[in-house]
Amino acid sequence: MGVIVTNEFRNGARLELDGEPYIIVEFQHVKPGKGGAFVRTRLKSLKAGNVIDRTFRSGEKFDEPDIEEKTMQFLYAEGSDYIFMDTENYEQLSLSKSELGDRVFYLKEQMIANILYYRGKAITVELPLFVELKITETDPARKGDTASGGSKPAKLETGAVVKVPFHLQEGDIIKVDTRTGDYIERVKAAS
Repeated sequence: MGVIVTNEFRNGARLELDGEPYIIVEFQHVKPGKGGAFVRTRLKSLKAGNVIDRTFRSGEKFDEPDIEEKTMQFLYAEGSDYIFMDTENYEQLSLSKSELGDRVFYLKEQMIANILYYRGKAITVELPLFVELKITETDPARKGDTASGGSKPAKLETGAVVKVPFHLQEGDIIKVDTRTGDYIERVKAAS
């Protein structure tokens, strides 16, 4: 395991804090007029998925977590279990809905993703930054809606609910940012 110092912080870097693995979502180096420099950091727990804000003194050191990544394919969900298959040796792995958290809303069958192992135990899935999903339910556009440029909720094939522009309809395929759950663009119109 390596060590990471605050001046090496970058988005996506991993560090161990209070015995848990975290990934840096964003950070800002601050040099006040008086006193020592510090780093404001927003961290996401790789295990629980929650985001915390922490401030560290400049020069503070942290252990890098013992993380291993394996490329796997998402096969299917069975009850609250999500079944993945190792693409090299075909071994299967089951992760629970509670271990995956909101990530379940972006998992499509046959999708390739990285499973993160922390100290030898599978803890979560690392999704692609963007996924393409089909709209399965949304209110039809009404005349005049599109002029206002607002948005409406749309339910996607995975159960996620995303705000989309009024002109989109059921059957459209859209690109969604898995980090924020935001609509990015329409990829394909309903046929």
